[in-house]
Amino acid sequence: MSKKSESPKSAAQLRALRSQIDKIDGQILKLVNERAATVQELGPVKNEHGTEAFSLAREDEILSGLMSASKGPLDQAALRVIFREIISASRALQKNLKVAYLRPDYSNTHQAAIERFGTHVEFVGVGSVATIFEEVNRGHTDFGVLPLENATEARLGDTLELFMRMPQIKLCGEIRLRVHLHLLSNVPQPEIRRVYSTEYNFARTRPWLSKHVPQAHLAEVSSATTASELVLREPGAAAVASRQVANRFGIRVLFDNIEENAGVEMRFGLISLTPAERTGHARTSLLLQLASSSGELADVLAAFKQQKLNVNVVESFLIRTSKPQFFCFIDFDGHMDEPKVKRIIESANKLADKVQVLGSYPQSEPVD
Repeated sequence: MSKKSESPKSAAQLRALRSQIDKIDGQILKLVNERAATVQELGPVKNEHGTEAFSLAREDEILSGLMSASKGPLDQAALRVIFREIISASRALQKNLKVAYLRPDYSNTHQAAIERFGTHVEFVGVGSVATIFEEVNRGHTDFGVLPLENATEARLGDTLELFMRMPQIKLCGEIRLRVHLHLLSNVPQPEIRRVYSTEYNFARTRPWLSKHVPQAHLAEVSSATTASELVLREPGAAAVASRQVANRFGIRVLFDNIEENAGVEMRFGLISLTPAERTGHARTSLLLQLASSSGELADVLAAFKQQKLNVNVVESFLIRTSKPQFFCFIDFDGHMDEPKVKRIIESANKLADKVQVLGSYPQSEPVD
């Protein structure tokens, strides 16, 4: 079939639109560099006033304002990635942040860290949550990112024990991430003979896979990185992984969002030796040590009801000690400096053997 010829009018319109895009790109480039230069000027001013180079609250404020102001047509997910990287690159001109996360690369925790900080930081991959705490405590990294809820990479109980052992480390932020899964392959769907992924990812996508690639054998591997490396080496192979993994390894996304429940949200904590700045929409996390045989927890929760404070999470775990005890993680709306929250902490101190405020930090919205 011969190629359809362009009319002189349409060809001229195409040239004009491309010229307009080139002009806009030049304006964007100029403005991005102007922003970076202004950030560089800001660094000495912050030093003069003893202000940290990095402000979680300020970055959240910038992103939230931009998302609210946008009229489209770009969706908020695309805009967030664009401005997150602009902010990340600009921040690196002031300070090279180091952030510890749980290996392997592109684990859920690693993806949460990228979502929070962008790619212009020094990521330090470690093998355990305990090592994340140690890296932060020794000042080897500025922040650590670790699983808190719906986690497959670490037990919350073990994480809370680390907070008990290192009370100087504070929970200074949260990252709420909807982790979507895609089918990645460089061959067409009918040619797929083997699909690689982790046990957890298969659990979320097995119904879709059995329906759409019934001819393929499902093979469990330790990580999405391993799965992707196998796809690149093996003819007829595919992987179940995130879009970030697809981009990193240059593998095509054949099908989007193949997970059975697209609403699954994972929550990650951000830890540091420095408490978070106070904002208008804060969340506080408490850790209580209680006698297992008592009704103290019920009394503590009754105090929340009395103060009309919204409780988001309550989880309890046995403590490995000589006498039966357990500790309870309570996550609720409000800041530790607010009168209502102070009264809650006072009540908890009367009822529990030990009360530890893990931190008050800005609330965040879930992101895709």
